[in-house]
Amino acid sequence: MQVIATATLLAAAGLNIANVVGRYFFSAPIEWAEEVMLFMMVGVVFLAAVAVARAGNHIRMDVAVNLLPALPRRIVEVVSELVEIAVAVTVTVLGAPLVVQLYEYDQRSQAAQLPLAYPQALIPLGFALIAIVTALRLARR
Repeated sequence: MQVIATATLLAAAGLNIANVVGRYFFSAPIEWAEEVMLFMMVGVVFLAAVAVARAGNHIRMDVAVNLLPALPRRIVEVVSELVEIAVAVTVTVLGAPLVVQLYEYDQRSQAAQLPLAYPQALIPLGFALIAIVTALRLARR
């Protein structure tokens, strides 16, 4: 996921550079570039979040937890991971039908005319993968 997120980020930067060159040097901007870059950034966020969840490196307020003895700290960490899985599954379950609906109604973006189901699918897909990698990380403990 990290490689895909990095490649997507580099592609978005390349598209931005091409758009700037087109706009300021040739007076011909790429009309759909802003919209596509936005979709790419959404993809980067949710794909990179999978890599962060896999490593267990997401932001947390664990000062108090680190002061606990080993067993209570372990219990809090496991409960935290179970809550993470529950939230990820909830977003996946609630988000997937919306993506299907966008696909069925052939909803498209305004400038690029891209089917909105594809970039929107990255949200429940990312959360589903977060649930899976968190569950695997929890099972390895």
